[in-house]
Amino acid sequence: MKYVVVSGGVVSGLGKGVTASSIGAVLKGCGLRVTTIKIDPYLNTDAGTMSPFEHGEVFVLDDGGEADLDLGNYERFLDIKLTRDHNITTGKVYQAVIDKERRGDYLGKTVQVVPHITDEIQDWIERVSIKPVDGKEGPPDVCVIELGGTVGDIESMPFIEALGQFSYLVGPGNFCLVHVSLVPVLNVVGEQKTKPTQHSVRGLRGLGLAPDILACRSTVPLEEHVTAKLSQFCHVPISNIVNLHDVSNIWHIPLLLRDQKAHEAILKVLDLQRIGKVPREPKLAEWTERANKFDKLKTPVKIAMVGKYTSLSDSYLSVQKALLHASVAMETKLVVEWVCSCDLEDSAAKETPEAHQKAWKLLKGAGGVLVPGGFGDRGVQGKILAAKYARENNVPYLGICLGMQVAVIEFARSVMKLSGANSTEFDPATPSPCVIFMPEGSKTQMGATMRLGSRRTYFLANNCKSSKLYGNASSVDERHRHRYEVNPEMVPELEKAGLSFVGKDESGRRMEIIEIPNHEFFIGAQFHPEFKSRPGKPSPLFLGLIAAASGQLDLLLQRSCGIASLNSTPRCTTNGTVAPPVKKPYTAVKKKPLKSLVNGYYANSNGIQI
Repeated sequence: MKYVVVSGGVVSGLGKGVTASSIGAVLKGCGLRVTTIKIDPYLNTDAGTMSPFEHGEVFVLDDGGEADLDLGNYERFLDIKLTRDHNITTGKVYQAVIDKERRGDYLGKTVQVVPHITDEIQDWIERVSIKPVDGKEGPPDVCVIELGGTVGDIESMPFIEALGQFSYLVGPGNFCLVHVSLVPVLNVVGEQKTKPTQHSVRGLRGLGLAPDILACRSTVPLEEHVTAKLSQFCHVPISNIVNLHDVSNIWHIPLLLRDQKAHEAILKVLDLQRIGKVPREPKLAEWTERANKFDKLKTPVKIAMVGKYTSLSDSYLSVQKALLHASVAMETKLVVEWVCSCDLEDSAAKETPEAHQKAWKLLKGAGGVLVPGGFGDRGVQGKILAAKYARENNVPYLGICLGMQVAVIEFARSVMKLSGANSTEFDPATPSPCVIFMPEGSKTQMGATMRLGSRRTYFLANNCKSSKLYGNASSVDERHRHRYEVNPEMVPELEKAGLSFVGKDESGRRMEIIEIPNHEFFIGAQFHPEFKSRPGKPSPLFLGLIAAASGQLDLLLQRSCGIASLNSTPRCTTNGTVAPPVKKPYTAVKKKPLKSLVNGYYANSNGIQI
């Protein structure tokens, strides 16, 4: 097994996750099987209980693991399926060591950070790195490990020590360290400064790790003398210094690495330069085509993203990526209009009239409305109003998780005239509980007690839009993360009033997908389709939303295999689709990042233009 470790220095939010993902994509393009591990030094067991404002979105895996959003980057870039064990946290490591100590595994030894914690980290890496993640048998060839945080952080010290020991354990030719650093430009002097990177590398060396490759972040390409200076003071060959400057979209990053021969430097360190006598060269034709296609898109499609975490775009990172994948497939230029749901509420008209007016202007100016998942009652009334606006004005609507639940509540209130209709999450004493707490849930234990991971949804009608979008599949596997569900006792009344529940779980009592048949496009899903969207295989529901918002839905639905015919190779299966009786294999923050490279989003006057 070969290991590539990606560390970061100077500041957080440099884009280590995208860099690690891009390195993996280039190595995969060279014909190698790649897996990934993310190390998060925080004490939490996982990201499940964190606020999106603290750490960005929580990315959900097939096995129900609640992980850092960078695992989403890995899955999207490499088209792989990871597990909860591919996200290592300080909390997990310490818990494992304490459990061993309680069992007596250490035979009376004094349990210490070195060697017990560091050994556990190394054992974890070795154990997880050999797991196949691409649907094939046998261990991968290369494991890309991202070390979260910044060099010098106190909480990172045990991991850096463990990685230093690990580099000696695996030996030369099996370990490559890529250090991502910042080369800023001070406006006063107008020149690129190398001192922050010099200090970062010096600190890394002082902790026992020496970088093999420097990946330098900058707003513009590095000047030649700057690269020479970095080489001299950081003791890294010029050929091993890679410049990751700002680009128009993140799909250019693997191409940047290829063009600067980063793969040659990494493969040389790992002694993987050749297959027999033939040099390894990355095959990135799809990446090139996709990146260039993105840059040429001109026809805009506006989607109003109505949520309460809109001040930090990473809170909805996978949703943005899924919209992006779909918009590129439909050859439209995506513009996301961020609408804070609190500003749509009637109370905002009195308290913050300007924000209220602006929010409604953005909502009414959008071609489609998307209400993503969330928790808590803040901003819920605004989401209900957004669903009502979309329903009454025949505006394409996609509700995810809570977005589906608020659509049901709005329908009960407006169409069925149940003015007190609500979710027991927001009003435990509601006379019309449209949404209720799931029986198997826990109200005392927060972490990992939701309905999590991949679950199967069965379509009840072949002629519904959802089924057509999924290629006329009879069932679909998608990832879930929720504690509340639509009250099955109220379903008959809701259906009688015109709301169709077209997808249910295997029991038939848990509602998974809703539609309004006579609406242009009004779909709600209890699951999170964004987690399985891929650049070349967009999520069917997101594709439907973009198609409806850009006037292409009829054409899309007429295609015999739904979204499959949009791909270069026609097929009738897409992400999340199951075509019984044979189950197809799956192909599958944090602080606010710097602009452009990290996520490829750029702020406009109203929100984010992609």
